[in-house]
Amino acid sequence: MKKVLITGITGQDGSYLAELLINKGYKVFGLTRRTSTVSNERILHIQDKVTLVQGDLLDQNSLATALIDTEPDEVYNLAAQSFVPTSWNQPVLTGEFTALGVVRMLEAIRMVNPRIKFYQASSSEMFGKVVETPQTEKTRFYPRSPYGVAKVYGHYITVNYRESYDIFACSGILFNHESPRRGLEFVTRKITNSVARIKLGLQKYLELGNLESKRDWGFAGDYVEAMWLMLQQSRADDYVVATGENHTVQEFVELAFKYAGISDWEKYVKIEKDLFRPAEVDFLIGDASKAKDKLGWLPKKTFPELVKMMVEADIKYETDIYKK
Repeated sequence: MKKVLITGITGQDGSYLAELLINKGYKVFGLTRRTSTVSNERILHIQDKVTLVQGDLLDQNSLATALIDTEPDEVYNLAAQSFVPTSWNQPVLTGEFTALGVVRMLEAIRMVNPRIKFYQASSSEMFGKVVETPQTEKTRFYPRSPYGVAKVYGHYITVNYRESYDIFACSGILFNHESPRRGLEFVTRKITNSVARIKLGLQKYLELGNLESKRDWGFAGDYVEAMWLMLQQSRADDYVVATGENHTVQEFVELAFKYAGISDWEKYVKIEKDLFRPAEVDFLIGDASKAKDKLGWLPKKTFPELVKMMVEADIKYETDIYKK
């Protein structure tokens, strides 16, 4: 039985990846920080099949101890301060978790067992103010937020450890990937949850920033399969994971209201200037040809299917809360 350690297992991607690896016969360990209140909502349905171990990306000794105790064949580093707006308010903490946390884990692997295969969650936010369209593995990075800058460090330190120490270390440059398990602070989930609440009469308006921002949105459940495939190859490499389609925030809004049975969406949306980013990332669209050719990976869920799934899940979520 293969063993795996997932940082960020209680997050959206971590929960979907844990499900996938359990189904593939892995023994799954999840790294969690010691807190007075534990939020395991996303993995409650598989909690009896997952072993949680304590560790912190700010503490390298705890990472080494976790590796010694679990003896994983693979490590997926999904933990980070991943909410872009917060990275402007907490740039130093973002750097500690999202940038230096990567090298702490890589250094722990190098010291404990350099044969462990490592996956780093890189991000399309590294492209920022894009210099070419679509973006590929060779596109120059131009990050536009402290989060994006931190992710660039994490990406390049992964490449550096691969080349310096011959560690099997891959980076997946994932474009925006969403699901009903997305945090409520992220714009897609904010939209679908607000639409659900408006439909149920629990909320009057949806407040948003730039409706013209364009993103390449896919389903998180599809994207974790690409992560796993990267670590099954004979050679470590980096891959863009994306749908190759581009949609505006407004398109997402229109579809969400449509699937909730509301046609006149404009009357429910308010534009708030303080919700605009200090430095906007206007246009992201990925070219996942390399992932298709070398990994055999293709996204399965379409953009409309993703929006519909999220709206229906949030209507059920809010209805269940109201009944309680």
